[in-house]
Amino acid sequence: TGESITIYKSGNFEDLCRGGHVENPKKEIKAFKLLSVAGAYWRGSEKNQMLTRIYGTVFPTKEELDKHMEFLEKAKKRDHRKIGEQQNLFAISEDVGPGLILWLPKGNIIKEEIENFTKKTETNWGYQRVTTPHITKSGLYYTSGHLPYYKDDMYPPMKLEGEEEYFLKPMNCPHHHKIFAARQKSYRDLPIRLAEFGTCYRYESSGELFGLMRVRGFTQNDSHIYCTVDQAVEEFVNVMKLHEYYYKIFDINEYHLELALRDPKKKDKYHGDDKMWELAEKLMREAVSKTKIKMVEEVGNAAFYGPKIDFIVKSSIGREFAISTNQIDLYMGGRFGLKYTDQGGKEQTPVIIHRAPLGSHERFIGFLIEHYGGTFPVWLSPVQAVVLPISERNAEYAEKVATKLKAAGVRTELDSRSETLQSKIRDAQIQKIPYMLVVGNREEEAKTVAVRLRTGEDLGSIKVEEFATRSAQIIADKHGL
Repeated sequence: TGESITIYKSGNFEDLCRGGHVENPKKEIKAFKLLSVAGAYWRGSEKNQMLTRIYGTVFPTKEELDKHMEFLEKAKKRDHRKIGEQQNLFAISEDVGPGLILWLPKGNIIKEEIENFTKKTETNWGYQRVTTPHITKSGLYYTSGHLPYYKDDMYPPMKLEGEEEYFLKPMNCPHHHKIFAARQKSYRDLPIRLAEFGTCYRYESSGELFGLMRVRGFTQNDSHIYCTVDQAVEEFVNVMKLHEYYYKIFDINEYHLELALRDPKKKDKYHGDDKMWELAEKLMREAVSKTKIKMVEEVGNAAFYGPKIDFIVKSSIGREFAISTNQIDLYMGGRFGLKYTDQGGKEQTPVIIHRAPLGSHERFIGFLIEHYGGTFPVWLSPVQAVVLPISERNAEYAEKVATKLKAAGVRTELDSRSETLQSKIRDAQIQKIPYMLVVGNREEEAKTVAVRLRTGEDLGSIKVEEFATRSAQIIADKHGL
């Protein structure tokens, strides 16, 4: 066909290869380590022969290699899949399907706590809750432009006799646009902020799936704001402020922004004209300039209908994650025929702001598991206190203590197993339970509990009512141990 081929030689080994390779491994590779061996199908197809893939890493100096290996060891200990199994947070069943998460009771508590908190917060910030279906006619995605271009990332269509094809929804945006369009709007109604915990489905390849971090079914803390051009900057600034508020609550202190722009050399990949793109970029830059958040620009990573800003957060061990994507969209309003009446009685197309501060709940919780190392703050801990009777004769009092704490809003378990106290304490520490409440004869007589923290610190004996009040306040404040 006239194509060039290349052959590489290393020692006495020769093979066809595109390269590149180091010319002299002994001189150029200063520090390396082989990490693991795994199977891989030739060209990624299960129909082809299974090959052996060897993973390794290389650095200019031994010091950098040692630092990287230390990071890998920390990451291994904080692997969200490992901690999730230890703490019974979630499961993935081949019978259900790869990439489809089953939230176990304890993991679901974390998910619901986050959802309840964000729902209350966003209601206070002026958002209105909506709910949309999980399946939708294909026509909606042709209107948005996601079909046919996005089809490979969607689950196959459901074909119903005599009806249009239906798809599992891969995003919430088109549905929110239809909610906006359901009633006539005036400039007096704007801004309108619609929010939803919307569940979406995307057909990720099996090789890309990874615990909670890369899944096929996920729920987003999703919202779309419909506003005038004059309101767009202020609304986007408030979106940035909401991110900062959330990250402070979750103890995320290191983050920056990435502004993804279209590639000016490949304009055919994007929809809309230059004027639209330039205005969207101008509005986003102006909004970010009013914050103190550091931003870098990435050319070529924009969505097909507009520039976007990603929040890149860093976990406590230094790993970076793209958690949230936000956009000022000047394109989709026109595609969907969205209108509002301005002060002069003329119809105008609203600006749309896409935002999801916590991204998908699955990915965000996966990040939090690593960030906290499984040691969740009290308000997020699935079990906040465990009552440990020293002997069977203290079981009745221990049960009364547990009942009082539950009534005060403290998630409490009673460990009445016939194990030694040290064994019960060890199990509670493995589960990272914040408070271990030991009760024996002395505590029963004094109507107290001996409080031990998961850090190993002993707080001594405290009246049950006092402990219930103090711990309930810490939980309500979302601050402390």
